Amino acid sequence: MEEPSQPAHVPERGPAVDSPDRFGTPAFYAAIGRAFVAMCALVPILAVVELGDRLTGGLFLRVGGIRPRRLDGLDGIILAPFLHASWDHLVVNSAPLILLGTFVLAAGWRSFLLSTLIIAVISGIGTWLLTPENTIVVGASGVVFGYLGLLLARGVVERSLWHVAVGALVAVLYGWQILLIDPANTQVSWQAHLFGFVGGLVAALLVRTRRSLPPAISHP
Repeated sequence: MEEPSQPAHVPERGPAVDSPDRFGTPAFYAAIGRAFVAMCALVPILAVVELGDRLTGGLFLRVGGIRPRRLDGLDGIILAPFLHASWDHLVVNSAPLILLGTFVLAAGWRSFLLSTLIIAVISGIGTWLLTPENTIVVGASGVVFGYLGLLLARGVVERSLWHVAVGALVAVLYGWQILLIDPANTQVSWQAHLFGFVGGLVAALLVRTRRSLPPAISHP
């Protein structure tokens, strides 16, 4: 009588040869290129929003900003990242938003949108709870710090050498900004920055690429 077949243990399979997750493949470079173009296209959209805010005398800022501990300020959790206090504020956020967003978006639109939503919500709630009253908070810097936290953590979470390398690059370029979070500076929302960074760490844990496993192989 033959013994029942037993599934054999098969090592975990990595990304496909021509996969966007595999460094150096045409698909990888194409994903990076598409992500860069998309993030560059986002900045003019933010500029149009800023122009509209200027033309309406700051109406967008008053309606869409985060107003701490006020129910009518909860909308800002989602809307505030699209708004800025000035043109200089928008310019300062644009470069890191494009660079960090490119690496986040290169992992795929679903991952990018879910991660951005998690970051915006955690950053927004932290800002809404802890910012002093009679304040309106706007700007994409909370999301930027979220992307920073996400990229720093993703290499470890996903055990990917490519993502570790990206995290190291990001740490060299922007990691020092974490040290500049200053609660005494009332002109800059340390709450949005700090909770955005925390949101990025959470997103790295919740929205991660799961390596696919081949089907079990049975031997008679």
